[in-house]
Amino acid sequence: MSNITTLIKELREKTGAGFLDCKNSLEENNNDVEKSIEALRKKGLAKASKKSDRAANEGAVAVYFNKDINVLIKVNSETDFAAKSETFLDFLDALGKIILEKNTKLDKDQFLNLKYENGTVKDFFNSMIAKIGENLILNDLLIKENKNSSYSHYIHNSYRNNIGKMVSLLEYTVSNKNEQIETLCKNLCMHIAAMKPESLDIEDLDKNLISKEEKIQKELILNSGKPSNIVDKILDGKMKKFYSEVTLLNQSYILDQDKTIKSVIEEFSNLNFKLISFEFISL
Repeated sequence: MSNITTLIKELREKTGAGFLDCKNSLEENNNDVEKSIEALRKKGLAKASKKSDRAANEGAVAVYFNKDINVLIKVNSETDFAAKSETFLDFLDALGKIILEKNTKLDKDQFLNLKYENGTVKDFFNSMIAKIGENLILNDLLIKENKNSSYSHYIHNSYRNNIGKMVSLLEYTVSNKNEQIETLCKNLCMHIAAMKPESLDIEDLDKNLISKEEKIQKELILNSGKPSNIVDKILDGKMKKFYSEVTLLNQSYILDQDKTIKSVIEEFSNLNFKLISFEFISL
């Protein structure tokens, strides 16, 4: 590792500033680390490391897509005020653009370590932390590859058309994608945001979650003094109610409580309409 690279690394660790900011500061201060730290502080670029331990419970979620991928991203900030600012929203859109240009599946660490301008995406985060004056955290990153499906999404409490407090994404197939289907899918996305199902159907539920719920319900039934010979029958009813609350296809449709999502979908069987998957991210 060259001497200048070592100095840049040291300066970044001490200030949290971006690669390019550190490099420029060292050049301007004859490679003197202490003077470079002071210069970065005067420019407000050495705040990031001091803010990294602050709680970041606000922020926003966003959706981005092209013909190959769909992207859901969640970045937390410390205050709602910052999350609504044009600077923060532009930052989110810039992150979305980076991912779409990369056009492949990435996890959070891979994304943060991507090369961006003269540093990495992580450096970009640090520069925005210094600029906004708040801790910023990449909390969620979900990238779905487009296959032979169609997609619909919904943003709740929106700041921009693609950014808000909640985002739901629906994957489906249909033989004829018309206006009626698009309206249905938008409504289903709204339903997901409101009802927050755990999975698409019963077989998709976490088996540990099912086992835990069965144990809890069985204990409640036994403690209620019900005869042992009807415990299993009561438990079956309790679990059906549980499934109707946590699985999308078995939930009551929010726009018509007399119908389940499954029965609503069956009304469009002539178009071979089928739900494939859904995603939901919120603050």
